[in-house]
Amino acid sequence: MKMTSAPLDLDAVQAFVRIVDLGSFTRAAEAMRTTQAAVSLKLKRLEQRLGCRLVERTPRHVELSARGAAFLDHARQLLEVHERALSAFVSARERLVIGISDHVAGPDLPALIARMNAQDPQLVIEIRIGTSSELLQSFDRRELDTVIVRLHAGRSDGEQLADEKFGWFAAPSWQHRPGEPLPVATMAEPCGVRVIAGRFLDEAGISWTESFVGGGVTAVVAAVTAGLGIAALAPRMLPFGAVDVGQRLGLPDLPRLPILLHTRVRDGRPRDALAALSAAFRSVVKG
Repeated sequence: MKMTSAPLDLDAVQAFVRIVDLGSFTRAAEAMRTTQAAVSLKLKRLEQRLGCRLVERTPRHVELSARGAAFLDHARQLLEVHERALSAFVSARERLVIGISDHVAGPDLPALIARMNAQDPQLVIEIRIGTSSELLQSFDRRELDTVIVRLHAGRSDGEQLADEKFGWFAAPSWQHRPGEPLPVATMAEPCGVRVIAGRFLDEAGISWTESFVGGGVTAVVAAVTAGLGIAALAPRMLPFGAVDVGQRLGLPDLPRLPILLHTRVRDGRPRDALAALSAAFRSVVKG
């Protein structure tokens, strides 16, 4: 592949970085609010400009080539310099206030925020964590620009970003004492996951009791790790070593629970940042 003399296209450089960060042409297109075909064309033109293949494409995933790995840091620096140059002429920084459900945020939150910042370093991002019910109420009162929550009973609005598998998890050494109610660690009401988990246990005729009530998923995970009981959680929320005990205990299968985006942001820089965040959520929610 022969290098051309044309200047670098910043959109093509951004497409390359998005493909690498999100591991998918589809997710990169979502983040850039364009089509997969357009992203593929941008990358092809960048590769033609540089005279080498940057990404190795396979049916399941994308991988950096050796030349792509060497170019990646330069690509990020180029985009950062471009943003700094633009920011010198921006008089006021826009703000985006986002509420994210505690059952959605998880350990991936720092990386997701970083993706939004990479999309627009000059955008002020304010994140608030709470239950889906609380955040939806704040959104309806126009206290939040956007919320990312679990499915909430009585509402059918919102854009579905992904759906996520849930299971019954416990510490590896934990054992249920025969004849005793199943000890369940959960969040306080009005947590939607708590309601669903309790309903499924009741419908299956399984006797259970609260062994721990936490103010957030982090506290519930800590209780599971400490051996206080089991919890209904998404696998990505769990620390290394926690095990799914649902089949062993004969517990009912939990449904896949959707992650929904509610927003009043329709255009401009905040919408571009939300597109990047939505694509990132879709890339980290697996299983």
